[in-house]
Amino acid sequence: MAIPILILLPFLLISIIKESWYPFFFKMARLWSKFILIGMGFVYRVNREQIPEENKSYMFIANHTSMADIMLMLVSVQNPFVFVGKAELAKIPLFGFFYKRTCILVDRSSPRSRQAVFLRAQKRLKTGVSICIFPEGGVPEEHIELDDFKDGAFRLAINHKIPIVPITFADNKKRFSYTFFSGGPGRMRVKIHKFLSTEGLTIADTKALNEKAKNIISNQLQTFEG
Repeated sequence: MAIPILILLPFLLISIIKESWYPFFFKMARLWSKFILIGMGFVYRVNREQIPEENKSYMFIANHTSMADIMLMLVSVQNPFVFVGKAELAKIPLFGFFYKRTCILVDRSSPRSRQAVFLRAQKRLKTGVSICIFPEGGVPEEHIELDDFKDGAFRLAINHKIPIVPITFADNKKRFSYTFFSGGPGRMRVKIHKFLSTEGLTIADTKALNEKAKNIISNQLQTFEG
């Protein structure tokens, strides 16, 4: 993880000086992610039912099962996006330095922190980038295939009238889970589903949109297993 960051360090440091230079940082992050995944022996395949348009903002969501989810999201989506993620990851040496300067951090135990996420996300959306949230709010226990989704991503998408892009990661848990000394090299399948429009929706539609997105990912997980 550290080697490609050190190689790209001068470019990464320059790219985080200004918020408007974030798209350049995003390209470097995608290159870093490809290096890591391929170097670890993972072969990823992305099946797209619909392709995001350039210069348009989206809300990217996916199931969260693995340490590799961030990297796989970066290589699967070409549109620059900003992660909304847990603040604890900022403590990881070197990775955390860039993480806390480029992502929207949230302390899930703090209502004030969760509220601040909306303001920061709003600011980033106005610059033309997209947002990525893992709506389960964390990695579920090993025996849980898909946990309930939090409403935050869907409220944010409805407020800003941006499409929801559901994404299913099929193999991440068995390839590189949060259980140490588990998994191994192999394929990582990704399915980018048709987008869910938020046009005409209000906050009262949040739960219905939440359930619709969860059902899409849940059904796809069952298809992958079949």
